[in-house]
Amino acid sequence: MTSLFRVALLLAFCAGMFGRPAQAELSVNITKGVEGALPIAIVPFAQQGLPGENLGSIVSADLARSGRFAPLPEGQMPERPVPPGQVNFRAWQAAGQDHVAIGRILPGPSGRFEAEFFLFDAIRGNLLTSGRIPFDAPEARHAAHKIADIIYQQLTGERGAFNTRVAYVTVTGSGKRREYHLQIADTDGRDPQSVISSPEPIMSPAWSPDGKRIAYVSFENKTSAIFIQTLASGERQKISDAPGINGAPAWSPDGSRLALTLSKDGSPDIYVLDIGSGALRRITSDISIDTEPGWSPDGRKLVFTSDRGGKPQLYLVSAEGGQPERLTYEGDYNARGVFSPDGQKLAMVHGNGGDYRIAVMDLASRALRVLTEGRLDESPGFAPNGGMILYTHKSGGVDQLAAVSLDGKVRQTLRIEGGEVREPAWSP
Repeated sequence: MTSLFRVALLLAFCAGMFGRPAQAELSVNITKGVEGALPIAIVPFAQQGLPGENLGSIVSADLARSGRFAPLPEGQMPERPVPPGQVNFRAWQAAGQDHVAIGRILPGPSGRFEAEFFLFDAIRGNLLTSGRIPFDAPEARHAAHKIADIIYQQLTGERGAFNTRVAYVTVTGSGKRREYHLQIADTDGRDPQSVISSPEPIMSPAWSPDGKRIAYVSFENKTSAIFIQTLASGERQKISDAPGINGAPAWSPDGSRLALTLSKDGSPDIYVLDIGSGALRRITSDISIDTEPGWSPDGRKLVFTSDRGGKPQLYLVSAEGGQPERLTYEGDYNARGVFSPDGQKLAMVHGNGGDYRIAVMDLASRALRVLTEGRLDESPGFAPNGGMILYTHKSGGVDQLAAVSLDGKVRQTLRIEGGEVREPAWSP
């Protein structure tokens, strides 16, 4: 049983590691993109009657952040057409563009708006897709993210994930004035909102499958307890405050159960709680540390971290209990396992020779691939489309968020100036 693993578990339940202003926006920067990213022009949308940022600019920024597209700067556009019939494909071909998208904002019923857009193949001069997205004025950015998702899927064959959110934990102040914050924001770092604040640590946020609730660990009563909070109303429910450790909540795919780490019966073990009835099932029973459960997409299996073999490694067990199967053997340390949305891969923290990096395992072949280059990378979580992994890394001695594609070709950083941000969780 390694001292590193025990120390890490103890630190996770002991207190203040963060510091930054509440509701400061994340800034997202591409640090590595795909070589030969697709050239595309997103013409500014015509949006008379709708104040604020241009939706076309938001779509362009989304596609640029993916690292797979190279949007044409507005100043280099040969024209700014609005109706589809005005598009001069030869002009866009001369500008070196493979695709061009145009759009406009139309008045909708009951004071709402509609974002109409058209995506063209500029080389062949034909329409690839179009649509209308209804929205209320405060939701204009989300309408733009939806359009970016549609364009991304049309051109890559993969579902987009721009119209999703991330949850993360921060803290303000120091000493007795320290205040912890559980926040959510759009994936481009905009529109940060505080879910809950407390003078005691908040940890391990986990989204419900429908994206309407978040489970998390709070130390507000000086001991750990697990809560579920409804985002729309702010209503919350304490669902576990057993003696000892209450940690690492993970939702079942159907949203009816939570896998938990509890130490009420001795060493930390994995339990499954039926949220509706409160029934608790013990899944593992070992003198070692069993923690960090994660569900398979079909709800039949749980992956978890255990040092029962002498060092922290990942194990797989039935969600009903039974004999665990060891999954990882490569490296000194493998922990924090999480399934990809299709159930074919497993992301993890992979430690070897004192470095802790994000790796992904193909479950069919058990082949392991290291994706990141940091010395202390933590807390991996898949994007809902399975294309990126969000994680925490050290940058200049400060904890920040980052994301990497499964092939390692695209990398992003999500920074908050002057502070730290940890415990990321990507919404469904």
